[in-house]
Amino acid sequence: MGASVSVSDSPLPLPTPDPPLPTHMFAINPTDPAPIWRQIEEGVRRMIALGALQPGASVPSVRDLAKDLRVNPNTVARAYQRLTEGGVLAVKRGEGTYVADVPVQPRKNERNEALRDAAIRYASTAISVGSGLEDAVDEVESAYERVVREHRRKA
Repeated sequence: MGASVSVSDSPLPLPTPDPPLPTHMFAINPTDPAPIWRQIEEGVRRMIALGALQPGASVPSVRDLAKDLRVNPNTVARAYQRLTEGGVLAVKRGEGTYVADVPVQPRKNERNEALRDAAIRYASTAISVGSGLEDAVDEVESAYERVVREHRRKA
């Protein structure tokens, strides 16, 4: 008769996976004129910029994020591909997708272009609802502070 070995005699510690990307930290707005892949890309960039996603942190699979956001997996794949090509995310074969060890920030001209495009859309909305410049600027400042505060609270 052979000796039996109980698995419970010597428990091996199981590796704990990185927590998944908290998808509730950014929302997809189907009425936003920006394509959904761009909204995903901006959401991930925002989470990195605010420290909610640290270098080396894992991000959910394309399928999981698509399910959570209720979008087509090809849309998430496009956002991830752009983020990977831009040096923001890194793919480790067989392991998944992670925030790059040193995520690349957009160049100044790219950042200014994105801000300019958003500012034009916002200014058009402000004018169409009859808002003056001072009120519009106050709303931008409030929104900026609210977004930073919410991301830091959830991080």
